[in-house]
Amino acid sequence: MTEQNALQSTVECARDGTLLRDPRRVEPRYSLPKAYGHFRDLLKDKEETSHVFKIFEALPSKDYVPRVCALTLSEQGEKLRAEEPFLPPILDDHEALRRLPEGSVAQAYCDFMEREGLSAAGLVAEADKLGRPRYGDLVEWFGFRSRDTHDLMHVLTGYGRDGLGEQCVLLFTHGQSPSHGHLLIGYAGALNIKTSVRSRAPVFRACRQAQRTGVACPPLVAMSIRELLAKDLEQARTELNIPEPHWYRECHRIWREEGIDPYDLLTKDTQQELAKAA
Repeated sequence: MTEQNALQSTVECARDGTLLRDPRRVEPRYSLPKAYGHFRDLLKDKEETSHVFKIFEALPSKDYVPRVCALTLSEQGEKLRAEEPFLPPILDDHEALRRLPEGSVAQAYCDFMEREGLSAAGLVAEADKLGRPRYGDLVEWFGFRSRDTHDLMHVLTGYGRDGLGEQCVLLFTHGQSPSHGHLLIGYAGALNIKTSVRSRAPVFRACRQAQRTGVACPPLVAMSIRELLAKDLEQARTELNIPEPHWYRECHRIWREEGIDPYDLLTKDTQQELAKAA
């Protein structure tokens, strides 16, 4: 028996021999102070999204590996790994996606990404800044897939890339895959908005609705993304139990009524003051 075969005999793995969790992985250590430090850094520069990944690393979920195991060692997981081994090439092929019907998730996704100047590869590049080692195990595949569906969540839920929209997507994600990292960034970010912008906008109602929607929606990470992209957007929302984000829309309506730009809630100076106070 080879060394690799001996290793696989004592560690869970997929049918093709891919390890569930490579033994060389360092066991993550929970550190709220470390996570909060990265959150302060994120406040100073909200475009430096590498801090988000560091927050998640500092607040590992004890249920994460069991969730990875439940999907990746199932027949559905095997099928997804064979058909969609890595999502960015699929998501960034707008030429192919644009051939899908008008009104489809794919068309809405392309509109969103092109309007915002985003790409799935760009999110990968931000994560790669951390310089984390690659293991090629099932935990890694699951993590990449969870990361790469972030912008698709924006499209399906209707939450924009404004400050509140990002918090709502994070809390939707918490509903899908609970972690203290999503809770910290989502609700602490919402609190910053609420305390720094004088308004009657129901910020926390919007956040709670997003979290409940994430719980009610089947996990996107376990779905065929190719099939989802081909669906009519409104049909997909109905099937996935994703309602109109009423309270988020209401916040935008009230802010505009009050003369506040929802996409410029926190000026650079305000962000710096918040960072100092944190």
